[in-house]
Amino acid sequence: MTHLGAPRGTVRKRRSLALLTAGVLTIPALAGCSSDSEQTSRGVPQDIAPAARDRVADGSTVNWAVDAMPTTLNAFQADADSATTRITGALLPTLFPMDATGQPKLNPDYLESAKIIEREPKQVVLYKLNQQAVWSDGREIGAPDFVAQWRALSGKDSAFWTARNSGYERIQKIERGADDLQVRVTFAKPYADWRSLFSPLYPKEVTGSPDTFNDGARTTLKNTAGPFQLKSVSKAKGTVTLTRNPRWWGDKAKLDTLVFRAVAPKDRTKALADGTVHITDVDSTTANRIALALRDGNNGGQPLTHGPGADLTPADALRSWALANGSDEEQAEIARAAREKTRKAVAAYGTEQKALRGYAVRKSLEPAYTQLALNGESGPLADDRVRRAVARALDRQELAETVLKPLGLPAKPLGSHLALAGQPGYKDGSGALGDQNTEEAQALLADAGWTRGGGAAEKPKDTKAGSEAEKKGEKEDGGKKETDKAEDKDEKKTDGTGADADKKTEDKEEKAGDEEEKSDRAAGGSDDSAASRAEGLYIVGQDNKPGARPAQGLDASSAVLSPSRTAAVHSLALLRQAHAVSGDTAAADTAARVSAQDKQSGGAPGAYAPMGTAAPAPASVNGPLGKDGKTLTLRFVLPSGPGSQSLRGVGERIATMLEKIGIGTEITKVPDESYFKDHIASGDYDLALYSWPATAYPATDGRPIYAKPEPATDGSLLVEQNYTRVGTDHIDQLFDQAVAELDEKAARELMKQADARIWAAAGSIPLFQRPQLVAVDKKLANVGAFGFAAPRYQDIGFTDRQAAGSPADRKK
Repeated sequence: MTHLGAPRGTVRKRRSLALLTAGVLTIPALAGCSSDSEQTSRGVPQDIAPAARDRVADGSTVNWAVDAMPTTLNAFQADADSATTRITGALLPTLFPMDATGQPKLNPDYLESAKIIEREPKQVVLYKLNQQAVWSDGREIGAPDFVAQWRALSGKDSAFWTARNSGYERIQKIERGADDLQVRVTFAKPYADWRSLFSPLYPKEVTGSPDTFNDGARTTLKNTAGPFQLKSVSKAKGTVTLTRNPRWWGDKAKLDTLVFRAVAPKDRTKALADGTVHITDVDSTTANRIALALRDGNNGGQPLTHGPGADLTPADALRSWALANGSDEEQAEIARAAREKTRKAVAAYGTEQKALRGYAVRKSLEPAYTQLALNGESGPLADDRVRRAVARALDRQELAETVLKPLGLPAKPLGSHLALAGQPGYKDGSGALGDQNTEEAQALLADAGWTRGGGAAEKPKDTKAGSEAEKKGEKEDGGKKETDKAEDKDEKKTDGTGADADKKTEDKEEKAGDEEEKSDRAAGGSDDSAASRAEGLYIVGQDNKPGARPAQGLDASSAVLSPSRTAAVHSLALLRQAHAVSGDTAAADTAARVSAQDKQSGGAPGAYAPMGTAAPAPASVNGPLGKDGKTLTLRFVLPSGPGSQSLRGVGERIATMLEKIGIGTEITKVPDESYFKDHIASGDYDLALYSWPATAYPATDGRPIYAKPEPATDGSLLVEQNYTRVGTDHIDQLFDQAVAELDEKAARELMKQADARIWAAAGSIPLFQRPQLVAVDKKLANVGAFGFAAPRYQDIGFTDRQAAGSPADRKK
């Protein structure tokens, strides 16, 4: 049993939130550089069709799709989501928004300056606020707002329902400077990520009392200070409507109205074609539809070669016409109905395609990455050698190319847990673990005791999906018994000497062979079939593929593998790799001195198996490995929703890679809505794919994600956001040092060392930065795939005055 979080008073509340929705988990993407390279990797630029403000028309309305109506407008509550972030970004002050390189940048709309003015004996930061900055009720933004937010988020008053307090608990006091426009913040402990605080900044009317903080800001914000203000929230219409803020002192918003409209990902193609949205994130399927629409706009009115009916051959068309006009009235009626259905579908598709020509897909890389998570709490993955074997079996370049190449994005695997390509401090630390190497992976498994012939045939694990598989197996066994009985009965009926009897026997065998072949073909079909979705389970490595040799046919002596020489060899290899990557040469020289805090239960640390350890023969020939009568099979949980095909494709490729080193996988598909809550967060998985957002503050935001789980008094495990349950004291210490290090360069070096250690622990394997595909009305400027940068809502608008409000206003 595991607990998410820690007892009140000790918990380090989170700033970052996992990307939970299926749409977020669906289409992973890129970032990275070659192993051991420093900050040379360039990020993919944003794609927003930039235009000078004088080229953007004043007025009009824009509809922007969000996944769902926000459950709260308080960004500091646990159920705040991406819609909350998007909407509050246009309404409230963000003092240091991220720029295009993923760095925090002072926002001159709210600050004249903000800097550390004292380091000893205490860190003191002085904020000088923009003298024109006011709330929408006319009151100046000032020190009272900072004080109220600090008290609400400090964690000292449990009446405030907060999801995070990182940084606020380190503040000792906040004082007024020369006037209310100067704010002096004194820290009890040094805090390197002080720029992350007070963003968004809420007015004291919201943060001043538990009632207004907990309930008042969930559905409305009466007092705001952005280029827009909140006009209305309509759950019935699924809209949040913003209008220009008349008291805004900065660049006037180009749009009159900005409407955030709830549109489910599966409905977005239709919403674009109907003209109900101007801007929406899309998947690769919709992006391809738009690309085809733009291409077909220049085909001179020729029939579409895609969509409904496009695969109909001339012979099929002739046959359909013949049936529709034939003498068999019943068949003719069925054929005519089918032809009419196809005609309507073709017409509707053509109309949609014509409408989609008004949009462009703007592409970049989202500030988030997809990882393979390995649950190290129990089972085979509690042994770090098995985790490292899994990691070293992966061809991350192939996985990145699978997702990114079709989208026209650079396909490079991500090399860091704590920074993305293009951010300062990015360094590929994967060398601490080692590149893909099948032989090394097999040797690590051998050293952990997983050998050929070490496991007896066994049923799938006792999971819901496994139970279904067992039922199916029982039915098949029952069917086999009935077949055996029938064969015995047939043998009694014939003496087997006549030619007719021989012919009947041959016919029966031939027919049985045909049926078996059909069954094999069905079993080898897409696992997204209805049967597969219903069953929810597929075991890789236990499918008796052609060429597989039965385990009992092996020479027993060939399964004997040389044991580990000493645990110190493992530790030394790990430390040398980690220190080499982090640049800690002094530590590398003394790497043989293994710290007890880095030792993990289940096996000695080490990215490589001891020299001389024999690797088992290719698993494709020998099947899954075993140990103590159990086969090495891992439960791989994936979402089953229609928008998760790409993620499942990545999972299936990973399963195939693991099969090559003798690891079987049970692929279990679960509903999108329960994927994270009921499986990832609760630890009900061995392997899983999910995403984490990027951050400009890795020392703060990365700490709860990679913190070493701690035992609770009741024997359970406190994991914070570390859903892999893998961590070390040394990693925690590096985070703690970095968050208190006020020298930015030194703090980044500490984060590189922490990243190397995280790689070596092999609980989380970054795969690629996720792609960002945004469909936008072609006449809109300064909006699209923003990459790292926060939107400047006041600059968004139409470059063509005649286009203001079109096409999304065509249909209300």
